[in-house]
Amino acid sequence: MMEFLTGVKQCDTLEISELLDPRRVGTRVKVNGAVHAVNNMGAVVFVILRKREGLLQCVSEKKEPEQEGKLPREGSAVELEGVLERDERAPHGVEIRIQRLTVLSAPEEAMPLSVSKWKLNTSLDAKLNYRAVSLRNIRERAKFKIQEGIVRGFRNFLYSQGFTEIHTPKVGARSAEGGANLFRLEYFHHPAVLQQSPQLYKQMMVGVFDRVFETGPVFRAEKHNTKRHLNEYTSLDLEMGYIGSFEDIMAMETGFLQYTMELLKQDYSGELRILEVTLPEAARIPRVRFDEAKRLVSEKYNRKIRNPFDLEPEEEALIGRYFQEEYDADFVFVTHYPSKKRPFYAMDDSADPRYTLSFDLLFHGLEITTGGQRIHDYRMLVDKIASRGMTEEGLEHYLSAFKHGMPPHGGLGIGLERLTMKLVGEDNIRETTLFPRDLSRLEP
Repeated sequence: MMEFLTGVKQCDTLEISELLDPRRVGTRVKVNGAVHAVNNMGAVVFVILRKREGLLQCVSEKKEPEQEGKLPREGSAVELEGVLERDERAPHGVEIRIQRLTVLSAPEEAMPLSVSKWKLNTSLDAKLNYRAVSLRNIRERAKFKIQEGIVRGFRNFLYSQGFTEIHTPKVGARSAEGGANLFRLEYFHHPAVLQQSPQLYKQMMVGVFDRVFETGPVFRAEKHNTKRHLNEYTSLDLEMGYIGSFEDIMAMETGFLQYTMELLKQDYSGELRILEVTLPEAARIPRVRFDEAKRLVSEKYNRKIRNPFDLEPEEEALIGRYFQEEYDADFVFVTHYPSKKRPFYAMDDSADPRYTLSFDLLFHGLEITTGGQRIHDYRMLVDKIASRGMTEEGLEHYLSAFKHGMPPHGGLGIGLERLTMKLVGEDNIRETTLFPRDLSRLEP
């Protein structure tokens, strides 16, 4: 007889949110999960399960103390049944009095890290070497739930603003940014590169959908080894057409931040509490010109301006400090970066072509976003490419979009790991990267 699948299979095991229904107190329930910790108190054994929604306390009471060898080991996957009871001392205020416990699988060896402890008191290298295990720690795991919330906020907010999600290739013949910091590879006997940005593709797609966004990996072959850089990171990109000015892009990012902070507050309060995170204020974000920002911090902190064309990391930190002290601002937009430090597609300011209609967003003194208005006129774009001594070779498909008409547009790219790092209060980007790729790490 033919059988058919008709949708998601309903399980008889319950999740923590289902156990919080007051009507279930006093009833027999079935759950599954990983053994996070086992505390044998003699006549009472506490088995703490780690489930997707957090920790669940389960208790076994025996007249005769259960032997150590019969207890499930930390890391075991188990299924158990028992009576649900209230207990304000337990996580979520409930616990299960165990009546039956089945080990579904048991670990081959002891845990290399004490993941059941509140804080993993071990080195970053040890956490990264045993990444699949270290992420089982509740605090470590919480960072990436919050990171999920950021991506979810980005997607949901942009959907509400009429954006279309796109997926662009990460292997190409040429990079959007150019330069020497490219990962080069052979692609069926042809030279290719890993993309530094979806920039050229998302601009082309503005001519199709008006407003587009993407979340995906980007690659930078930079030989740096700092706490703020990775060689592969996740970029939250958007591009929008028919803008009045580059301020529309900054306003859109402000809206995203406001929406996301509210989403985190509502749906990720548990993780925020675990990590003791105070969410930043995004109701009003100040903006300052690049040259003015340099002058302000130079005067207030008595720091000589050494590079007039870019911001040094120390300057970014001081700008963040200045706006926190003067305006109690967590974020600040720095606008009008010098043209010589921006890519060929950046729109120059008609009032002063030495500067561009572009911006960076600093969060507590760290650049987490770069964006701005793009050149949309074909002739202007070709002239800019020529003025930089660049060739149009490899840009033919990109230029074709402009040759056939493009609206005024602009966009931005947000570094997901950096934003997460500053949000949860870490000082090394590897702490908020699932599996970091840097100069010395290519696995796990």
